[in-house]
Amino acid sequence: MPSASGSSAGLPQAASSATLLRRVGAWLIDWVLCGLVVFGLLPYDLVVEPGSQPPLFLGVPESSWVILGVFVAENLLLVSLTGSTVGHRLLGLQVWQVRPGAFPLQVAVRTVVLCLVLPALIPSKDGRAYHDVAAGTRIVRP
Repeated sequence: MPSASGSSAGLPQAASSATLLRRVGAWLIDWVLCGLVVFGLLPYDLVVEPGSQPPLFLGVPESSWVILGVFVAENLLLVSLTGSTVGHRLLGLQVWQVRPGAFPLQVAVRTVVLCLVLPALIPSKDGRAYHDVAAGTRIVRP
């Protein structure tokens, strides 16, 4: 994956930081695609009989946990191999390393913290979200 080095912000001249709107948009695209996979390809129904409740795990519908699992798998696989998810690619974003290390391990840390949602919404001093700070990555518009 591209390594971002060169400027004080950790970005080469040709790349710029991704805006919060683009990052949230990419996340939303990925989440919807994962929901389509769960309800289109796996044996989960969107409709529950009136008066009944879907199967729950820890008080949350099982299908929601499966969507999260598909989201984690998508992020781990696609970001490790290509540097971007489907949502990132559609919105012109890419994940770059800013700290040396094994990129797949950085992607795993990034994905786990991303699943907590809140750290992904709060920017640090340098404009990166905290899931990227924790992983040693940066999401950019190359």
